[in-house]
Formats: sequence, C-alpha cells, structure tokens
Amino acid sequence: MKNTEVKISSDLQKFIDKFEPNKFKLMAKGIEIRGINDLHRNITQAKELIEKLKLKLIVSHNAEMVCYGGFEVNNV
Repeated sequence: MKNTEVKISSDLQKFIDKFEPNKFKLMAKGIEIRGINDLHRNITQAKELIEKLKLKLIVSHNAEMVCYGGFEVNNV
C-alpha cells in the first residue's frame, strides 16, 4: 500500500493555528479554505497574517473558487 500522507510545513501549521479556518482541505502544496462568507475580507486577513508572521506562504484565488467560497494558501 502506498503512503499518501501529506506533511504540513511549519509555516503552514502556524497559519492554520492562527487563522483557524472552519473548513479546509489539505493539498500537496498547501491548503484550500472553503465555505467563506466574506471572501474578500478573509483573503485580506490571510495575507496580512502571512505578512505579520513572515511566513513563506502565498494566497491564491481564482474565479472558479468563488462558487464554493474558497481560496488557497500555498507554500512558496
């Protein structure tokens, strides 16, 4: 059986602990945060948190993600 466990970087773990997303999906390069009501405000908060903590992460968002109220936070 193949091991498909994804390891979370320390920067990503710090982000998860501080941002406390209700729903997120672990991906190979980061996480996808879903079910956000105020998407613009949450993306801004995520970017500010990353900058404040000097994390090596980026916020990614595209039009497709709007339909489920989500965005990604990925390792650089």
